[in-house]
Parts: sequence; structure tokens; C-alpha cells
Amino acid sequence: MTAKRAFDIALALALLVPGLPIMAVLWGLVALRDGRPAIYVSQRMKAPGAGFDLYKFRTMRLAGPERGVSGGDKAGRITALGRRLRRMRLDELPQLVNVLRGDMSFVGPRPPARQYVEQFPALYAEVLRSRPGITGLATILYHSHEEMLLKPCRTAEETHAVYVRRCIPRKAALDRLYTRRQSLGLDLYILYLTLGKLMPLPGARLRRLRAKAARV
Repeated sequence: MTAKRAFDIALALALLVPGLPIMAVLWGLVALRDGRPAIYVSQRMKAPGAGFDLYKFRTMRLAGPERGVSGGDKAGRITALGRRLRRMRLDELPQLVNVLRGDMSFVGPRPPARQYVEQFPALYAEVLRSRPGITGLATILYHSHEEMLLKPCRTAEETHAVYVRRCIPRKAALDRLYTRRQSLGLDLYILYLTLGKLMPLPGARLRRLRAKAARV
């Protein structure tokens, strides 16, 4: 067992102690206010050819099978409760189960949908050399910009085109940078930035990471 995997297991178990009652309450709130299922299950990839079920609290009204990323075309389906869960990232608490199962790490590339891995197999073969994560370098440095790019999209086709053309290359570059520089210290720093992502944080290392992100 690697140090990174041992850290993931220890932190997931530690968070589940206070997290299970919170998840039980959130499950009840989603089920009561927005109906069942309260847990949204999405097929994601942890390696080329290896998929897994990713768990989240459901934040959108049901509308048949889901495909692709969420852009402006899906904004009207986000529930009031779902918007609050997303803002605090509480919708991702069930992914502690994914971490314990070994599908994900706390830090790594966000797990891509199968359609994108099949569309760009060479790119994701490199990106998925690292175990997918709940948060990561691309999440910290690019997620807000991605939301800004996808927000004006009004159809699934437009969302897909913008995501493929403008988001995937930048995110993949950051994910490859993370793979080259991965260390327990960097993982701890990314977790720290994730906790404080709603406020500007000082630090020369963060400035260097942002400068690198601007160049990729």
C-alpha cells in the first residue's frame, strides 16, 4: 500500500465518523424536498477501460439519462437545495465511499465520463495515470473558469462543443502537471486550498501554480 493510499483510507475513515450523521440528514432533506433517488450515480472512469459508479447527492431534477457535463442547458434543473449543496460541495460527501473502495483518491484529476475517455483515449491514458480525485489542481485553478465558459451554453450540443474545445485541453494540462509533481505535501496543500477556495489565499506556491495554469 502506498503512502497516498494509506492517507486516503485514514482520512476517509476519520471523516466518516462525523460525516455519516450529516449524510443521513442530507439524504433525508434531498429525498423529502426533491424526491428519490437522493443519491445520483454517475458512470465515470478511473483508468482507460475501467469504469466505476461515482456517488453524489442529487442536485438536479430528474430528466432521463444524463450525458455530458453540466452547462447552462441544465441550469434550470438545479434545485434550490442542490444549489446550496453545490456551493459548499456537500453534494460530494458520498464520494468518501468511492475513496474507501479505491475508485478515487482525495486529490487527483476529476474522474471523466466514459464518452470523453473514448473520444480522447491517448490524452486520458496519460491523465488517468493518477487515481481520480474528489479535488485536484484543475479543480482549484480552472473550475470557476470552466463554469463561466459553460454557463452561456443553451443546448447539450453547445455545452459539449465548448467543453471539448476549451475545457478538456486546459484541464488535462493541469492534470499532467499534477502527475509530474505529485507528492503528499502537494496533496495536503491542494486540500487546504479546497477548504479555502471561496476566499483568496496568500502564498508564493499558489502564485506559482496560477502562473503555470495561465501558461498551459
